[in-house]
Amino acid sequence: MRKLFTIDLKDYDESHPRSKRTSARAIIIKNKLLAMVYSEKYKYYEFPGGGLEEGEEPESAVVREVREETGLVVIPDSIKEYGFAETLRKSEIFADAVFWHENLYYLCDATDDLGSQSLDDYELESGFILRYVTADEAIRVNAENTISDNRCMLMRESRVLEILKGEFDL
Repeated sequence: MRKLFTIDLKDYDESHPRSKRTSARAIIIKNKLLAMVYSEKYKYYEFPGGGLEEGEEPESAVVREVREETGLVVIPDSIKEYGFAETLRKSEIFADAVFWHENLYYLCDATDDLGSQSLDDYELESGFILRYVTADEAIRVNAENTISDNRCMLMRESRVLEILKGEFDL
């Protein structure tokens, strides 16, 4: 899978160990709009997806996470590697660690059927909903965001959106 970019906040001690998390995210494009998760509470957009469970393949995580977060059903045969982005920053969980987050992005299609979401507590509290938006709208909303404390995620998603705009007619 091609590397899209690295965002390194360099807000950590280089000698600290790295704590790695791998996530799989879906890029679903319909009629030049992107299927994205919108946080009604924190006012941002992100690609549907999340962390891989123990022993889970990234493609299976895409199908599971998209279903949970949006209610959309990904067509497994449509899943194609797009690229990965990594972020490095001081861990918010472990005092002396670097959080290394690898996000694997996959192009895929979903059926027109929309099921119910199955959100975890954080996602419920954040008010996750499915929205189809233009890349420019998602970039604008994320750039104007002053609520979310996860600047790294907002930067990552906006950079992926910019790359997509350059490669697709979005």
